[in-house]
Amino acid sequence: MRAADIATRDFDMVLAEIAAAFGHALHARGIPVSPERSARFAECLNLASPTTSHQVYWVGRVTLLSAQAQIPIYDDAFNMYFNGEMSLSDLRSEVEIEPSSATPSVTEDSPDPGDEGSSSARTSPSPSAARDASGERDDGNSIRAKASSDEYLLERDFAACSEEELALIRQLVDRLPLSPPMRKARRERRHHRGTRLDIRATLRRAHRTGGEPLHLVRRRTTTTPRRVVLIADVSGSMEPYARIYLHLMRGAVRALGAECFVFSTRLTRLTRLLANDSVDTAYARVGRTATDWSGGTLIGSALSTFIDEHGRRGIARGAVVVVVSDGWDTGNPDDVGLAMSRLARMAHHIIWVNPRSSSVGFQPLVRGMAAAMPYVDTLVSGHSLGALQKVMDAVAAATERRQPSYV
Repeated sequence: MRAADIATRDFDMVLAEIAAAFGHALHARGIPVSPERSARFAECLNLASPTTSHQVYWVGRVTLLSAQAQIPIYDDAFNMYFNGEMSLSDLRSEVEIEPSSATPSVTEDSPDPGDEGSSSARTSPSPSAARDASGERDDGNSIRAKASSDEYLLERDFAACSEEELALIRQLVDRLPLSPPMRKARRERRHHRGTRLDIRATLRRAHRTGGEPLHLVRRRTTTTPRRVVLIADVSGSMEPYARIYLHLMRGAVRALGAECFVFSTRLTRLTRLLANDSVDTAYARVGRTATDWSGGTLIGSALSTFIDEHGRRGIARGAVVVVVSDGWDTGNPDDVGLAMSRLARMAHHIIWVNPRSSSVGFQPLVRGMAAAMPYVDTLVSGHSLGALQKVMDAVAAATERRQPSYV
């Protein structure tokens, strides 16, 4: 095994130990942190590679908490456990230099108990007021300073997030693993736990034992990933959500082999663009390619173009189609209904992501949304980081058609 592989493995072990210990500390204070949440915390730390204690704070707050009332307890526990000084970039480089190091201390840089600065280091304020050794405020503190203490990042609407919060969310979204929806393959494969007896193979094997079928050969149906298609509305009303979903699209193209399109007044295919470029480069090129970005909205026309130019060729047939739009349409709503009825006959499952559906008492009364609803299998909001995870879950679980539901 190469030294780099050992270093990566040891660093993952260190993250797991830190996440487990911190999760145990939260659990002891009354926050129900399950082992699954601790594992997710460690995974997100590795994916996001935070460089300041404040970025660690937000990753932990998003992955470990489940209610706003837990935030003050979390703040106290984080302050006591990390002392506002932890830097995972330093920890990563230390592990890579010395792969055999098992559990470097998270308080190695703290002054000795006899030093004058020891007391202040151990009683440092919450992450929103923590300062580094030079007395300068940490750059990552701007996230906490700009966010209200009553707002929880996991459930906060993307449209209400600051640039710093959106940067952290985009980083997490861009690196989160995606699971494809599965379908039964046409061919069966031999398997010792198969449910169907392979008579021909059993008889062939019986020739080796004098014609006695001592070994029964079984087969079972295998599964294969189902195609995923994402079609996102980038009109003016969807602008606050467009870039987040561009990151999701890029991850889907690379992880799932998904087909991706955006539309405002016309349809633009982005699959190759997102597969080859970095996020920033792709975003800039998307702005030049999709000249109608942040323009009006013609949902029916865009969906009809997709069906005529791509859907009939097989992209939509048997696929899980995800449409991201608030349903505001400046065209004829009958066009939306007609296009959706055609799409429903081709697609296996249609998921509609409408950020407006997160509002209390939401009803799909907007003309475009009302016309589309009879053909939608799953309706999700996708307005926040937590809701975005539900979008991913809905895609992975899209195994059958069902009545419209709110997630």
